[in-house]
This record gives sequence, structure tokens and C-alpha cells, in this order.
Amino acid sequence: MTLGERIRAAREARRPRCSQEKLADELSVARWGKPGFLDRQQVYRWETGRRGPKEWLPFIEQVLHLDLSGDHEAQFADTVTSVMRLGGSDVDRRQFLTASAAVGLAALDLPDAEAVTRHSNRPGPVAVGRGEVAAVRTMTTTLGDAASELGGGHARHLAVRYLTVDVKRWLDGRYTDTVGRELFAATSELVHLIGWMARDEGNQGLSQKYNLHSFRLAAEAGENELAATALRGLADQAIDLGHIPTAVRLAEACEQRGRKLNNPKALAYYRNTYARAAAADGDRTTAAKLLTFAQTAIENAPAMPGQSWASHYSHGRWAHESGMIHATMGDLAAAEEHLHLALDIHGLDRKRTRAIVLADLGHVQLKRGNTAQALATWNDFLDCADGVQSVRINDGLSNIAARLPNIPHSAATQELSQRLASRS
Repeated sequence: MTLGERIRAAREARRPRCSQEKLADELSVARWGKPGFLDRQQVYRWETGRRGPKEWLPFIEQVLHLDLSGDHEAQFADTVTSVMRLGGSDVDRRQFLTASAAVGLAALDLPDAEAVTRHSNRPGPVAVGRGEVAAVRTMTTTLGDAASELGGGHARHLAVRYLTVDVKRWLDGRYTDTVGRELFAATSELVHLIGWMARDEGNQGLSQKYNLHSFRLAAEAGENELAATALRGLADQAIDLGHIPTAVRLAEACEQRGRKLNNPKALAYYRNTYARAAAADGDRTTAAKLLTFAQTAIENAPAMPGQSWASHYSHGRWAHESGMIHATMGDLAAAEEHLHLALDIHGLDRKRTRAIVLADLGHVQLKRGNTAQALATWNDFLDCADGVQSVRINDGLSNIAARLPNIPHSAATQELSQRLASRS
């Protein structure tokens, strides 16, 4: 059956029988809160295949209790409709999305250049201005602070609900082209945060989907920094998943998009990402060159975070990432130096972030033969990781547990083993 035939069959199967006019009113209420925004002629065109519903697909699914996610026509939904469909399936937990290289590469397709203009020219029951844009950014900051402290598993459901209820209502509202671009950019930040939260929970496929939508929203808003940051998230994830050629391509696209930005923290952020991908690919020359470029940029960056998304890339995060890139290239002395720099000089005030650095530092110390230091560092890691819900923390725990049996028995190893056992 075609999409139109499925809509007609579902409408006619309802009891009492649902007319095209009645369905139009119910869809208007579902989307706008009152009837009158859709008429029977539009329903007739969908059912006969003369037009595709596109932006109305989520509401057709809701009113007629259909799952149209596999229909070919659904692929033509614009970015806003597509991300709301993703958020809806996330809330309902109807599917688990597996991670693949193809999802990341899909970000490199050209975005919809007319998306914001098309949305801003539509009627809607809610007037939207800069106050609503500021509200989205405030909520994103608040939710992001909670996730940075306690892990992505603590607040993702709140962020998704906020996206699919409040932000959706504003995206469907009335706004100028200028406000529309700001709203798309703010939504891109929120969607990127949700993707980070999903990744921190261990749902890699879902995270990739959100990062893909974050990139498209940012590109459609004309925000190069946000778009580059979304590509950075996809590249970083591709490295962790072992899709190294895909990671290199995404990291290169990220660095190229952000190259002309007048923001040293953004430059350091994107160049370190490219360096990590190059190091994973065995390209030590490119990785070393990009590490130098990133260091020059971060040394010229102000210590305090700015207002832009990438301006929150701190000196501590740069030092941590640089240390792990050096570790990948086999320079363990430089790796340990940078990890100490992250912890002792620049500091890391989030429990989750500090715990991850401590886990990495202990691993580097063990590789260098400093067993006593590694055990002490891992004890600090356990102190810091208490109460944090993050797959990165779980990975740290697993890595320590896997290495302890090969470390000579001592009071320190016994204590650490007992602490690990108490967490399981």
C-alpha cells in the first residue's frame, strides 16, 4: 500500500467512521491546539497521492495510531519534522538505533537552504521572539550543567521532552526569518546536547542520529561553529566505534568548516579532533602538525568561557584530549604530562570529567611501569565517579578490573579490588 492508501484505510477503519473533514480537524488540534489549519481537500490530496504530508506525518501517526517510519515518503520530511520524529521515537523507546559509519557520512549531504525561510513564512498560533530563543538556550545550559556533573543518564529524558513539547511548539509558531535562524541555532545546541547525553548512556546509534540533526539545523541556520561542532561529535564517535576512515573524513570536514572562525578555542577544538582521527589512522605527521596548531590556538584563547558553543572548550579539556592523542601515538611521557596539566594546573570542576581524566591517567601510569601511582590514581577515580551515570565511567571501571589481575598482589591492589566489587 502507498502512504496515501494507508492513511485512507486507517481513517475509514475508525469507529465511528471518520470523514476527511473530521481527520483534518483532529490533525489541526494535534498540531496547533485548535481546528481550522487543515481542510478536507488537503487530506484528499494525501490519500490520492497528489501531495505528500511531509510535516504532518508525526501528527497522522499520533491521531490514526500508525507507524509510518518505514514509508519512503517519510524520507522527504524537513529537518524540523525529522528531528521531532526522532525525539518521539526516543521518548516512546520503540526502537534501538545501531551505530554505523553511514549515519555520520550522511551529515555531509547539503542541507536544506530554504528551511528557515519556509518555516518563517507559515502561519502558526504562537508568536515567537528572542525571549523564546533565550529560554531554549537557558534550558540547554541548565541541562548541560547537570549532565556534565552527573552524567548523561540523569537528565536526557527531560531534554527530549523539552524538545518535543516546548521547542516544537515554538518551531511551529510564527516568527521572522531572523528569529527563525536564531531559533534553529538554539535548537541545534539542544539537539547536540541530547546526542551527547545518548552517547554518554551508551546508545551510540541514537547519539549519531541527534548529531546528524544538530548539524543540519545549524547549517540551515547559517551557523558554521555549531555545524562544525556537530561534525566534531560525529567524528569523535566514529573513532570510538572503529570507523576510522569515516572519522578522518568527518574530522577534516569539521576543521575546514571551522577554519575561518575568529575563535581560538573553536580552532583548538576542531584541530584536536582532526589530530585524534589522524593518530587513530596511523598518520603521525598530520596528527603532530595539528596538535601544534591546536596548542597555538588554545594558548591564545581566554581562560573564561565565552558565549558561543565551542567557547566552552576549556584549557583542561584541551590538555586531556592532547594527552590521549600523545598516548595513541606512543609518547606516554607527553601523555602523562598533559593529563597532569588538565588536573593540576587548569583543573576540571565537573565530577564526571575529572573522573574520566583520572581513569586515563592511571592507565598511562601503569603502561609506564608506575604501578603504585596508577593504583593511587584509580582510587581517586573511584572517589570522583561515585554517583555518576556515564558509559565512560563504566568503561573506566571495566578497564581497571581487567588490568588488576596482572598487577602483583599487595594491600593497595586488594583494597582497589574490594572497592570495585562493592560497586558491581
